[in-house]
Amino acid sequence: MNKAAIVEAVHGVLNGTKVQAEQVVDTVFDSIVASLKKGDDVSVAGLGIFSVKARAARTARNPRTGETIQVKAMKVPKFRAAKALKDAVK
Repeated sequence: MNKAAIVEAVHGVLNGTKVQAEQVVDTVFDSIVASLKKGDDVSVAGLGIFSVKARAARTARNPRTGETIQVKAMKVPKFRAAKALKDAVK
């Protein structure tokens, strides 16, 4: 499933235009991203929790050349699935 399929699903429920459905989907995605940028967690009941995790700086190796490189510390998005989602996928 991709963004277009999600827009189609929302369009089927709203009975509005596809443009309105795409705006709804974009607003949801943008809200999640904005909250994560601020460092907040986003919890969606039955789906899971989106959060930001700090990854420490580390030394890595380039697999092609074998050269060691330094990877900077960074923040990465993380998703923890809810029990309901895990049970539904089983």
